[in-house]
Amino acid sequence: MRKIPEIPRQELLFGSSDKAQSYKISSLEKKGLIKRIAPKIYTSNLADTPHLIIRRNWYRILANQYPNALISYRTALEYKPTADGHIYVTYSYNRNLVLPGLTIHFIKGPQLIDGDNRWFEKLYVSQEARAFLENLQVSRKKEESKSLQVDEIEKRLDSIIRIRGEAALHALRDKAREIAPILGLEIEFAKLNKLISALLTTHTSGAKILSSSVAKARILGEPFDPGRILLFEKLYNALTDATFPVYEDKNSSPAAYKNFAFFEGYFSNYIEGTIFEISEAKEIIKSETPLPERDEDSHDILGTYQIVSAKNEMSIVPSSGNELLDILRKRHSQLLSARLAKKPGYFKDKNNRVGDTEFVDMNLVTGTLKKGFEWYSLLREPFAKAAYMMLLISEVHPFLDGNGRIARVMMNAELSSKGLSKIIIPNVYREDYLGSLKRFSQQEDPDVYIKMLLRAYEFSANVFADDMDTMEQYLIACDAFKEPKNGRLKIMQH
Repeated sequence: MRKIPEIPRQELLFGSSDKAQSYKISSLEKKGLIKRIAPKIYTSNLADTPHLIIRRNWYRILANQYPNALISYRTALEYKPTADGHIYVTYSYNRNLVLPGLTIHFIKGPQLIDGDNRWFEKLYVSQEARAFLENLQVSRKKEESKSLQVDEIEKRLDSIIRIRGEAALHALRDKAREIAPILGLEIEFAKLNKLISALLTTHTSGAKILSSSVAKARILGEPFDPGRILLFEKLYNALTDATFPVYEDKNSSPAAYKNFAFFEGYFSNYIEGTIFEISEAKEIIKSETPLPERDEDSHDILGTYQIVSAKNEMSIVPSSGNELLDILRKRHSQLLSARLAKKPGYFKDKNNRVGDTEFVDMNLVTGTLKKGFEWYSLLREPFAKAAYMMLLISEVHPFLDGNGRIARVMMNAELSSKGLSKIIIPNVYREDYLGSLKRFSQQEDPDVYIKMLLRAYEFSANVFADDMDTMEQYLIACDAFKEPKNGRLKIMQH
C-alpha cells in the first residue's frame, strides 16, 4: 500500500496535471486533511472559511494559476483587494473569475513592458508610472471600479512629494511620458501631467485643477500629514459624543493657584527627565535664579512655572489656526529661553522621533496644526477640548524640544480658562501617561488615553491648599512622588 504523504505546511495546495501531485492531493482529501474550496484550489486550514483563506492568499492563486499575469490598475497601487474583494489584472483575454470572497478581473491589454516588476514568484506588477496612467483611464463604475478616484490619485502624488521629494515626481512624469505611447495611454498622460504640474506649481491657480483637500493644501502653501489628520478625527469622534465630568478649580486663590502651578511644572519636567529634589525646585522658583551647575535644567523649571502660574496667560486659548501657531511659539520661547540650540519660539527644522514613533515631518507642521485645529474648534466640553489639544501638540511634535511640556501647558489652559481644575501627571502615573500616548500613535486607540486622562483629572481636582507644605503632604500621601514600580496613583478625599 502506498504511503500517504504528511499534510503540507502551506495553507493552499493546487490541483495539477502531474499524476503524482494529483494522487497526493486526492489522498489528503480522502483522509480529511485538506478540503477543496474552489476549482483546483485546496486548503489544509479546516477552521477558517474559504472566503478568508482565498482573500489572504489571492496573490498565490494568481501566481500559480495565471503565471506572468500583471497586477494592474488600482491593485498595482493598493497591493490588496478592494473592500468588496476585487482584483484587477492585465492578461491576454477579458474574463471575470469569481471565487469565494474574491473576484479577479482579467482585462485584455499590453503585456509586460520594460520597467514592470516581478512581485511574487511568476506574478508581475505594473511599474509606478504605468499604474498611475492606468488609474486615469475612464471607468464606467462609480464604486469599486478598476481605477481609483481622482482625489485619491492626487493624495498619492502628494505623498510622493512629502516622502521622496519633488524630484521623484518629476521622474515619475518623465517615465510616464516615455511609456504612454507604448501603452496607448497618451490621453491619460495628459491628465497625469496636468495633475503633477498643478501640485508642483507655486501659484494658487493650481488649486482649481485639484479636488482633494490634501493636494489643495499643498498649493496654498500649507501641506499637512493626512495620516495624522485621520488619527485626530478618530480622537474627535471618541470625544464629541461623550459627557465628561466638570471639576471646579479649588485653587482659585492666588496662593493656591501658584502652589498647584509649582507641582504642575515640577511633574511636567520630571516626565521629560528634568529631575530635581523638591527643595531644589522650590529654591529655583523662590529666588528666580538657576542652580549654577544645572543652568539649562533650572531654566526649564523656571520657564514652565512662569507660564503655568500666570492665571492671565493660562486663560488664553486659540480661536483660529493662526492663533494656535502664535500661542505655541510664544509659550515655547519662554519655556526654553535658556536652550538656544533648541531654537525657542521656532518650529523644528529637522524631523524628530521617540523610539519607533515618527512625528510629523517638519515641512508639514503648520499645515497639520491648522488642519487639526478644525476638529478642536468643533468640540464643546472643556475636558474634550483639553484632551484633544494635548494630543494634537504631542502627535505633531512641532518643536525640536519641549513638546511634551508645551502640550500639557496647552491642555491646562483649556481647563483653567473655564475656571476648572488643571491636570497634573505625577511621577507615579508617568508610565500610564506615556503608554496611552504610544498606544494612540501606534494602534489608533483613543479610549485608553481618555480613561488615563480622566483619572488624572479626578486626582488633580483633589489637590488643593493655600499652603504649599499642606499640598505637598497630600501629594506624598497619594504616592505622587514615587516611581511607577514602587506605587500607584491614589485618589484621596480631603
